[in-house]
Amino acid sequence: MFPVYSVLSVLTLSTSLVSAVAIRQAGASPPALGARATGVWPPPSLDAHAKDRGLEYWGVVADQSSCLSGLSSKCATLVQTDFGPITSLNSMKWDATEPTQGNFTFGPADFFVNWAASNNKLIRGHVLVWHSQLPSWVSSINNAATLTTVIQNHVTTVVTRYKGRIFNWDVCAEVLNEDGSMRSSVFYNVLGKNFINVAFNAARAADPTSKLYIVDYNLESVNAKTQGMVALVKSLVAQGVPIDGIGLEGHISAGGAGGLQAALTLLATAASELAITELDVPGAAAADYVVVFNACLNTEKCVGITSAGVSDAQSASWRSVTSLLFDAQYNPKPAYTALLYA
Repeated sequence: MFPVYSVLSVLTLSTSLVSAVAIRQAGASPPALGARATGVWPPPSLDAHAKDRGLEYWGVVADQSSCLSGLSSKCATLVQTDFGPITSLNSMKWDATEPTQGNFTFGPADFFVNWAASNNKLIRGHVLVWHSQLPSWVSSINNAATLTTVIQNHVTTVVTRYKGRIFNWDVCAEVLNEDGSMRSSVFYNVLGKNFINVAFNAARAADPTSKLYIVDYNLESVNAKTQGMVALVKSLVAQGVPIDGIGLEGHISAGGAGGLQAALTLLATAASELAITELDVPGAAAADYVVVFNACLNTEKCVGITSAGVSDAQSASWRSVTSLLFDAQYNPKPAYTALLYA
């Protein structure tokens, strides 16, 4: 899960934006056509290339302060030109939208949604119920009826405000421990697994058109956590809980993408669709990014990939500051170019 970004100073940047356009201008030779490619070369953007190869999108995580109207217009320009759907970084989390009980604050979230509409971007809403970045008034609840009502009211209010404008909600995030058991949180400790039912049912009732996801990290190989997620989702779906997809956050270690294909294959047995929702790889090795791309392409239910940020100027402070596709001067890295040839 992405926390607040640490922002590097880029006030003096003068390097021109370079992306798929630069490859076109350089007259680079096209790659051999893949089985799912339509043959458009050079691609106008990474998102367009992902669609050409068979995915629904390649999106990016962003927010007002970190990119869209913050440190550099170059960041916002890359979001406009190179990426598809945008995922909210912090503006839709509980502490941002309902910091005190019943008092909702939507300024940053409204900016995000309106920016997306103005730039013809689909939106992934993130996140409705998560144990972190949670106001203390929620964490202190110890009554099941009270917490149920609080979850229902929060989810209903937020989802209803943006009904019809968000194609995909991350409803619950990081509910599992590494051994596949349920994580201790105010939600699980008071309501057991039923908090997931409550949240998903409220979200579906508030906006029946939005795809609803459960997301977690360390699902990128077949391990106890991945197996636990499969068992959990199968159980919940059998109960009628409207889970449409599983999101793999995709915080992959350098050289650690080799197990992703098997993990996606296993997770696909539990959900109607899958997505990689916050992809970053320390060092941003081209080989790692291509392995991730191909694994998603090779999994019919994997619909899209979202980068955890635009450039190293917005890298999350808890991860490597060199994990994204563009450097701190907003130049594409070799991984970006490699993806266009994948």
